[in-house]
Order: sequence, then C-alpha cells, then structure tokens
Amino acid sequence: MTDIFNGRYTADIEGDFVVFNIGMRINRVRAWRQWMPASRAMQPMLEALYQHPELGFLGGQGFLYWRGIALVQYWRSFEHLEHFARDPKLTHLNAWKQFNKAVGGDGSVGIWHETYLVRAGEYESVYGNMPRFGLAAASNHMPAVGARATARLRLQRRSEMNAAATLATL
Repeated sequence: MTDIFNGRYTADIEGDFVVFNIGMRINRVRAWRQWMPASRAMQPMLEALYQHPELGFLGGQGFLYWRGIALVQYWRSFEHLEHFARDPKLTHLNAWKQFNKAVGGDGSVGIWHETYLVRAGEYESVYGNMPRFGLAAASNHMPAVGARATARLRLQRRSEMNAAATLATL
C-alpha cells in the first residue's frame, strides 16, 4: 500500500532540472497493430532509466487520458535527456526507429513531447494528504511549513537562496 503523508508537503531539489512531458494519442482505435507496440515501448525505457540513475533521470509519473497515455518526467539536465534520446546503445533510439518504421506518418497514433528547462529555485509545489508524487517523488519531500508554508514563501525562499549562492561566488 502507498504511504499517504497527511498534511502539506513540498518538493525541494537542488540546482537546475528539466521537466519532460511525453505521451501518445490513439487517433484510430481500430489501428491497434500500430499503437499497441508504441504503447508498450515506454516500459522497457523506464526500467532502464530507473536501473541507471547515472543517466540523469530523476523520476516520473504516468497518466491516462482519453485516447492516450502521458508521462511527466524529471531529469537532471537537458544534456542527460538528449544523451538518452540519441545514444544508440540505450533503449530510446531503437524504439523511435521502430515506431517510425511501423507507423511513420499514417496518422493512426500521435506522439508528442514538451521540454521545460527549470532554473534553480524557479519552481514551487504543494501536495496535501498525498503519497510522494511528481517532483516530490523525484527529489526531496519536505513539510510545507514555516518558510515553505505558501507558494509565495516557497518561491521567495528559493530566490533568496539563489541570490546568496550567486553572491558567494563573486
């Protein structure tokens, strides 16, 4: 059973990171021969990422939506993400080639992604009465109290920490 953390919590991650949203949309339900292999391709990739933290994958969360699936992933850097996508020795590139060979541009299934580069301290989150989830599952899960009690305080705290770190390097 999943542990529920009663009360309010937030995520705390050091440094820059990447939020990568990726998904698949089934455009033609009856074209299951095209979309079924595409839907199955993600699991082996995720297993490899969880087994090799040196690849920079911090964690993620999957979602189902009407006609599709999506994943919100957290990465240490864009360079880590790009390396995973392009390295022929890793699982993604072969899966991408297989998808293009099987589906190409026939329109039966759509693939999408969005990449967001998040600078250190320029994020905030809150989770109430939830298991570790999202960024908090991929980073540090902290009680949302004191300087972490509100969205404004969380952002202000991180902004002040970044300013202090910048001054320390001068």
